[in-house]
Amino acid sequence: MSAPITIRNLTAQPLTVKTVERYEAPNPQNFHPNGGFSNFTTLFSNTTSTPSGAQLKEKAQGFTKEDVDLRMEPFSTHRTDIKTTARSPTEILRLTFQGDGGGRWRIDTPTPSSVSQVLVPLTPDPKHEYTAIYLPATQFLALYETTDLQCWMREFKDESPLSALSIPGTHNSPTCHTALPSVRCQAVSPREQLNNGVRFFDVRVQPVKPEDPKDDSLNLVHGVFPISLTGPKKFRALLHEFQDFLKTNPTETVMLSLKREGTGNATDQQLSTILKDHYTNPLEWWTRPQIPTLGEARGKIVLMRRFALADRLKNEWDGKGWCLNAENWEYNTPNCNHGDVCVQDFCEVLETENIEKKIQFCCDHFERAAGQVCPIPGVTTDSTNPVPAGPLYLNFLSAANFWKTACWPEKIAAKLNPAITAFLCEKHEIGDKGIEAPGEEFKGDGGVGVVVCDWVGKGGDWDLVRCIVGMNSRLLLRERGIGWR
Repeated sequence: MSAPITIRNLTAQPLTVKTVERYEAPNPQNFHPNGGFSNFTTLFSNTTSTPSGAQLKEKAQGFTKEDVDLRMEPFSTHRTDIKTTARSPTEILRLTFQGDGGGRWRIDTPTPSSVSQVLVPLTPDPKHEYTAIYLPATQFLALYETTDLQCWMREFKDESPLSALSIPGTHNSPTCHTALPSVRCQAVSPREQLNNGVRFFDVRVQPVKPEDPKDDSLNLVHGVFPISLTGPKKFRALLHEFQDFLKTNPTETVMLSLKREGTGNATDQQLSTILKDHYTNPLEWWTRPQIPTLGEARGKIVLMRRFALADRLKNEWDGKGWCLNAENWEYNTPNCNHGDVCVQDFCEVLETENIEKKIQFCCDHFERAAGQVCPIPGVTTDSTNPVPAGPLYLNFLSAANFWKTACWPEKIAAKLNPAITAFLCEKHEIGDKGIEAPGEEFKGDGGVGVVVCDWVGKGGDWDLVRCIVGMNSRLLLRERGIGWR
């Protein structure tokens, strides 16, 4: 007996399941219930369409169709009585959804692969587009509103503080080059990360000639190692990538976390002076020591310092200091409030068994972030004397053990990233209850803060980033003033 499908509406729009159809897979030998199709292109020769395309009806025979009326409010989860299969494990289940405005969309499960699928619109010029992630292990379908990841911040009001947003980030962001496996943390370049929604970048630098006040050279490093085996990579070149992106996408911002690492005798104070004298300017950077609103940050680089300040910089901004303060949180911490941030950075996964412990720490921190209600001037607080925003929730998904190959960054990410994606789809804002109790009202914004990842984008898989951005739906609904659960 197959299990019923569970559907979660993580969009800001009500959706109603209107039709349930069932088909036999066109070629059962290529069908895998836990992963869709092993050779999907051979099913529909010379076509790249998904099972939701017209080819399904040509190549597969529908044997049942049922009209239903299952309404799903925004942010609600429904354990339906719709069985994933009725006659055989090779069936395709097609669901048709309708919006309150009359638009219709459909999706087939299991999907052709483990990555997300865009629902097929059945009405012309739909006002909304939706993306589904299907989790075969639990027969769970999560629905998100489709977002243009290159400019996703344009949907939010200028008054939104950055701490209100769910922001995808990367750890040791520029470490995408040929390097030691224990050094490399990313699959793709920072520019590709930017184009696919990443807005927080964790960067480590080493001053080349710190004793020379005229020299601005900063090498990119990871610990004591260079990030490339083919020669040093420079911070200035990385900075140009950020600036070029912001010029063509002025609605966005880049949060840049900088830390001094590497060999040599340079000091944090020297690094802070180099940055102040050679890099930052008020037109392109946010260096005020307070969390900005999105309107203040658009088109700029928001500098978060993980370094100590030279004495002269401590007097900046009327003696309040310089840049967002993330100077010295507790090492290997599951939860630490420090400066402008609240951080989960449990990083010493010494054995593979500790990966589960790391996953739990990440999920616990998601729930801390979700319970916050960020003050938005003019929306939830006085626009003339607004309540200060903060803190920024930082949730590091990264961890490693230099001495154990099974605990190098790519290996840990291969286990952790899918687990976090599944948690965000199924359980975020819900916790151990599994499904919100009838009548229970979630009180927070439901965000996840800044989520700092390893190895996103590998093989074109951006679903973790898409899930993180999708967690902004409650905030969007609140900002638009159309109701808030």
